[in-house]
Amino acid sequence: MTKIADLLAAGQTYSFEFFPPKNDAELATLARTISELQPLNPSFVSVTYRGGAASRQRTFDLVSGMLHTTSLNPMAHLICVAHSRLELAEILVTLRKAGVENLMALGGDPPADPDAGPGELAYATELVELARAIGGFSIGVAAHPAGHPRSPDARSDRDFLAAKLEVADFGITQFFFEVSEYEGLRADLEARGVRTPVLPGILPVTSLASMGRLGTMGAPAPEWMQARLRAAHEAGGSDAVRSEGVRLATELCADLLTLGVPGLHFYTFNTSSATREIYAALGLGPSLAATG
Repeated sequence: MTKIADLLAAGQTYSFEFFPPKNDAELATLARTISELQPLNPSFVSVTYRGGAASRQRTFDLVSGMLHTTSLNPMAHLICVAHSRLELAEILVTLRKAGVENLMALGGDPPADPDAGPGELAYATELVELARAIGGFSIGVAAHPAGHPRSPDARSDRDFLAAKLEVADFGITQFFFEVSEYEGLRADLEARGVRTPVLPGILPVTSLASMGRLGTMGAPAPEWMQARLRAAHEAGGSDAVRSEGVRLATELCADLLTLGVPGLHFYTFNTSSATREIYAALGLGPSLAATG
């Protein structure tokens, strides 16, 4: 493995995010996606974590499997919610024993199970500090260009984010759709003296249905983007929407690269074709036929 902090120090990184499969059908889809994306030689891939024993095991199994059976450089997500400090320490030790060196430290959403409890650690910063005490990790944290949904105001959101990035090695943003959002985030952090690299998160929106769900995921599509996707649907149906969504994501990536961002992080939702098409259009990797 290679630590993400070292990769970022050497130049721009390109990375993908997956979620652990819940059943055999999802596992087959993910296996195909991994085989299709591996030839793009991503700098690293991240694996999400929802909390709970089952999700914990699925995340560990996927990260460990990637580490030992592929050429991919995996990063494990871990959340504070519904875990005791001791439990989190045990998970971190298990990850290190398995050879995992890269960690995404997250506060996590409130647990759906009312009996789960909030957990002993309230903030991702505390999880970063715990992981530092265990040792051996390159640690990332989340950043929200539009502000965390639970932040009381924009200023306190940026203050908390700055403090979090000061103890982490890098950040990765929630997806967004306008370059100005990233520029505003970067300017706010620079004004606070923060120089920790923050990778922009990219989500290709390839259907009207997925566009409608963006608001509940924390980043609704701007009006101009909705208009372009709806116009594409009127002109050519779902295939045209998909093509326009890939085009929009490619334009965003090109503009971000012009800004000199430290890299690009793609939210794949366990499919590969859109990411591969964007890669090819930007000249970042081999031009592969999109079949996923």
